[in-house]
Amino acid sequence: MLSQGGSLAYLRAMSLPPLAAILDDYELLEGEERYRLLIDLGRELEEMPDALKTDATKVRGCSASVWLYPTALDNGRLHFLADSNAAITKGIVALVLSAVQDRAPEEVAGTDIAAALAPFELGKHLSSNRTQGVPNMIALIHETAQRYA
Repeated sequence: MLSQGGSLAYLRAMSLPPLAAILDDYELLEGEERYRLLIDLGRELEEMPDALKTDATKVRGCSASVWLYPTALDNGRLHFLADSNAAITKGIVALVLSAVQDRAPEEVAGTDIAAALAPFELGKHLSSNRTQGVPNMIALIHETAQRYA
C-alpha cells in the first residue's frame, strides 16, 4: 500500500472515513492495491452481531451474503450496521456506507449514492458479480431513510 506518511491511516480509525478521502487514496492505486484498499476498508466496518444477520436484514441480489441493519442515533441520525461474508464485497458495502453513515435521514434520502460512487468506477475494476447487489443496497438505504425522515 502507500508508504508515504500513512495516508491510509484513516483505516485505523473507528468510524468510516469520508468518501472523498477514500477516493483520494483509491486513485493513487492500481489493480491489486485497490482490492487491498477495499478489503481494509471492509475490516473497518463496525462489527454486526450475528443475531442481526437474518433473512430480514439480508440484501437481495448480491452474489455474496450482505446484511444491512439500520438504527437511529440519539441525535436522530441514521447509523447502519452491515456485514458480508466476502472480503471485497464487504469493502464495497463500507464504500456505500461512507457516503451516508451517521447523517440525517433527509440527507441520506436525498443523497445520490450511485453518483457518489461513480468516480470509483467499480464496474470497470470489479466483476459484475461483485457489484450486482449495490443498487439493491442503495435502494434499501433510501427506503430506510425515507421511513425515518
